[in-house]
Amino acid sequence: MRLYFNPRCSKSRAARDLLAGAGRDVEIVDYQRRPPDSATLAALVDALDASPASLVRVNDPAFDPDAAGPLDRRHVIELLAARPGLMQRPVLVTGDRAVIARPPERVFELIDPPTQDAPAHE
Repeated sequence: MRLYFNPRCSKSRAARDLLAGAGRDVEIVDYQRRPPDSATLAALVDALDASPASLVRVNDPAFDPDAAGPLDRRHVIELLAARPGLMQRPVLVTGDRAVIARPPERVFELIDPPTQDAPAHE
Protein backbone atom coordinates (compact mmCIF):
# COMPACT_ATOMS: atom_id res chain seq x y z
CA MET A 1 0.00 0.00 0.00
CA ARG A 2 1.40 3.36 -1.02
CA LEU A 3 0.21 6.90 -0.27
CA TYR A 4 1.40 9.68 -2.55
CA PHE A 5 1.66 12.49 -0.09
CA ASN A 6 2.52 16.15 0.34
CA PRO A 7 3.43 16.96 3.96
CA ARG A 8 2.16 20.54 3.57
CA CYS A 9 -1.29 19.31 2.48
CA SER A 10 -3.90 18.89 5.22
CA LYS A 11 -5.80 16.30 3.16
CA SER A 12 -2.59 14.24 2.76
CA ARG A 13 -1.95 14.36 6.50
CA ALA A 14 -5.57 13.43 7.23
CA ALA A 15 -5.42 10.44 4.86
CA ARG A 16 -2.15 9.27 6.48
CA ASP A 17 -3.74 9.57 9.92
CA LEU A 18 -6.84 7.63 8.83
CA LEU A 19 -4.64 4.82 7.51
CA ALA A 20 -2.62 4.76 10.72
CA GLY A 21 -5.84 4.74 12.76
CA ALA A 22 -6.99 1.74 10.75
CA GLY A 23 -3.75 -0.03 11.66
CA ARG A 24 -2.46 -0.08 8.09
CA ASP A 25 1.18 -0.16 7.16
CA VAL A 26 1.59 2.22 4.29
CA GLU A 27 4.56 3.45 2.33
CA ILE A 28 4.46 7.24 2.39
CA VAL A 29 5.84 8.77 -0.79
CA ASP A 30 6.53 12.49 -0.82
CA TYR A 31 6.05 12.69 -4.58
CA GLN A 32 7.74 16.09 -4.83
CA ARG A 33 10.96 14.85 -3.22
CA ARG A 34 10.78 11.42 -4.87
CA PRO A 35 8.78 11.93 -8.08
CA PRO A 36 7.31 8.88 -9.77
CA ASP A 37 8.82 8.00 -13.14
CA SER A 38 6.76 7.67 -16.32
CA ALA A 39 6.19 3.92 -15.85
CA THR A 40 4.96 4.45 -12.28
CA LEU A 41 2.70 7.29 -13.42
CA ALA A 42 1.27 5.09 -16.19
CA ALA A 43 0.45 2.36 -13.66
CA LEU A 44 -1.07 4.96 -11.34
CA VAL A 45 -3.26 6.43 -14.09
CA ASP A 46 -4.41 2.93 -15.07
CA ALA A 47 -5.24 2.05 -11.46
CA LEU A 48 -7.31 5.19 -10.83
CA ASP A 49 -11.04 4.98 -10.45
CA ALA A 50 -11.32 8.26 -12.38
CA SER A 51 -10.15 9.87 -15.61
CA PRO A 52 -6.44 10.63 -16.07
CA ALA A 53 -7.26 14.35 -16.00
CA SER A 54 -8.45 14.06 -12.39
CA LEU A 55 -4.86 13.39 -11.35
CA VAL A 56 -3.82 16.93 -12.39
CA ARG A 57 -4.19 19.95 -10.13
CA VAL A 58 -5.72 22.18 -12.79
CA ASN A 59 -6.47 24.94 -10.25
CA ASP A 60 -2.81 25.19 -9.24
CA PRO A 61 -1.27 28.53 -10.30
CA ALA A 62 1.62 26.58 -11.89
CA PHE A 63 -0.77 24.76 -14.25
CA ASP A 64 -0.74 26.20 -17.77
CA PRO A 65 -3.63 24.74 -19.77
CA ASP A 66 -2.17 25.97 -23.06
CA ALA A 67 1.15 24.19 -22.45
CA ALA A 68 -0.42 21.06 -20.95
CA GLY A 69 -2.32 19.97 -24.03
CA PRO A 70 -5.30 17.66 -23.76
CA LEU A 71 -5.38 15.87 -20.42
CA ASP A 72 -5.60 12.39 -21.88
CA ARG A 73 -3.57 9.47 -20.52
CA ARG A 74 -0.38 10.20 -22.49
CA HIS A 75 -0.35 13.94 -21.81
CA VAL A 76 -1.09 13.50 -18.10
CA ILE A 77 1.83 11.09 -17.74
CA GLU A 78 4.16 13.46 -19.64
CA LEU A 79 2.97 16.50 -17.68
CA LEU A 80 3.34 14.88 -14.25
CA ALA A 81 6.72 13.36 -15.13
CA ALA A 82 7.93 16.87 -15.96
CA ARG A 83 5.98 18.71 -13.21
CA PRO A 84 5.30 16.35 -10.27
CA GLY A 85 4.02 19.23 -8.15
CA LEU A 86 0.89 19.30 -10.32
CA MET A 87 -0.16 15.83 -9.16
CA GLN A 88 -3.38 15.72 -7.20
CA ARG A 89 -2.95 14.48 -3.64
CA PRO A 90 -3.26 12.38 -1.66
CA VAL A 91 -3.43 9.25 -3.81
CA LEU A 92 -3.74 5.82 -2.21
CA VAL A 93 -2.63 2.78 -4.21
CA THR A 94 -3.34 -0.78 -3.17
CA GLY A 95 -2.53 -3.53 -5.63
CA ASP A 96 -3.99 -2.55 -8.98
CA ARG A 97 -6.45 0.03 -7.60
CA ALA A 98 -6.00 3.69 -6.69
CA VAL A 99 -8.14 6.56 -5.42
CA ILE A 100 -7.57 10.25 -5.07
CA ALA A 101 -8.41 10.65 -1.39
CA ARG A 102 -10.32 13.90 -1.58
CA PRO A 103 -11.99 13.82 0.85
CA PRO A 104 -9.50 11.76 2.87
CA GLU A 105 -12.19 9.26 3.87
CA ARG A 106 -12.04 7.91 0.33
CA VAL A 107 -9.18 5.71 1.56
CA PHE A 108 -11.93 3.48 2.95
CA GLU A 109 -12.98 2.66 -0.61
CA LEU A 110 -9.82 0.54 -0.78
CA ILE A 111 -9.43 -0.60 2.82
CA ASP A 112 -11.81 -1.52 5.61
CA PRO A 113 -12.40 1.23 8.15
CA PRO A 114 -11.24 0.56 11.71
CA THR A 115 -13.70 -1.33 13.85
CA GLN A 116 -14.84 0.21 17.04
CA ASP A 117 -15.17 -2.48 19.66
CA ALA A 118 -18.04 -1.79 21.98
CA PRO A 119 -17.07 -1.78 25.66
CA ALA A 120 -18.13 -4.89 27.51
CA HIS A 121 -20.94 -4.38 30.02
CA GLU A 122 -21.34 -6.66 32.98
